[in-house]
Amino acid sequence: MTQPRKVLVVGGGAAGNAVTVLLRRAGFTVDLVEARDDWNATAGSGITLQGNALRVLRELGVWERIEASGFGFGSVGITAPDGTVLHVQDDLRTGGDDLPATVGMQRPQLQQILIEAVRASGATVRLGTTAQILDQDADGVLVRLSDGTQGRYDLVVAADGLGSATRAAIGVTAKPEPTGMAIWRIAAPRPAGVVRTDLAYGGPAYIAGYCPTSESTLYAYVVEANRDRAAIAPESYADEMRGLTRHYGGFWPEITEHITDPAKVNYTWFDRMLVEGSWHRGRVVLAGDAAHCCPPTLAQGAALSLEDAWVLAQLLTGSDTWDDALFQAYYERRIARVRPVVEASVQIGQWQLDGARDADVPGLMARTMTMLRDLP
Repeated sequence: MTQPRKVLVVGGGAAGNAVTVLLRRAGFTVDLVEARDDWNATAGSGITLQGNALRVLRELGVWERIEASGFGFGSVGITAPDGTVLHVQDDLRTGGDDLPATVGMQRPQLQQILIEAVRASGATVRLGTTAQILDQDADGVLVRLSDGTQGRYDLVVAADGLGSATRAAIGVTAKPEPTGMAIWRIAAPRPAGVVRTDLAYGGPAYIAGYCPTSESTLYAYVVEANRDRAAIAPESYADEMRGLTRHYGGFWPEITEHITDPAKVNYTWFDRMLVEGSWHRGRVVLAGDAAHCCPPTLAQGAALSLEDAWVLAQLLTGSDTWDDALFQAYYERRIARVRPVVEASVQIGQWQLDGARDADVPGLMARTMTMLRDLP
């Protein structure tokens, strides 16, 4: 009897978890290794999942839990810094008419749901473990792991994030580049009137926004020019964020009251990266943030990663031959979709940096999201 193909997935984020579940469903043997001992299960504040992300999560069999855990809505508001609503735009249902346009949820809850799906799939999981040495030949990869074990795999999926060591190990030289912006984020109680994402462009920050993540919670964020993180004392994070948000009206005064604990405030630079030409070298293939990343101005980071996993799994399970042609087909399908999202996400931020107050942010959002209604 033919042995099932064996795949190593490096990284347990959105892309790595999703491809693991899908390949296990097809009967492949899958090992997943994740560098963090805690599987990154508690990090982050909130996440915005648009329809194209929800479509993949439904394919993974976790949609009902996502729906129960999050907060669904169907529009986005543009406000003045004082809270005056200037424009409300219906969101496109990019996952289809039978899914909400958008679900906001707490990021740790999403990760926990995906972790449980991986565990239930029967994949072997090693936490606190990385892939250290990859020795390829025409038919597979011999991998030595940081725990001293080694194994031979038909394929390695490098889903180990923006700073992917696997990407560098196979000779892909692309690296993330800062866009000039940084974001302060926090989870907080949801004011009763917050029922969608509202965004203010202008004021003391470039962008100020919030997204409901459950009946009782939201996450809020403000975007400014990036600063040397080492020069910002972690104990001052709440003061720094509150110093920006206190200038905004509408629901912001109520949100600002809860920005008190610096340990709950996250500060991150915006980066961009897009690996061009191909996303594989031999039998090692990139997915998710290891292949591309964009600022969260369109809230498409996790969605693109989930789509990568879905498309890659479709190709792997639909072909007996895993060769350069198959992996290049994966790249060609994804690059046509990923590149416009990365470019649009960067452009929205650049308009703010350039002081273009009349920039067509809603129009660019709509044009980009229209493309995402098609299957990846």
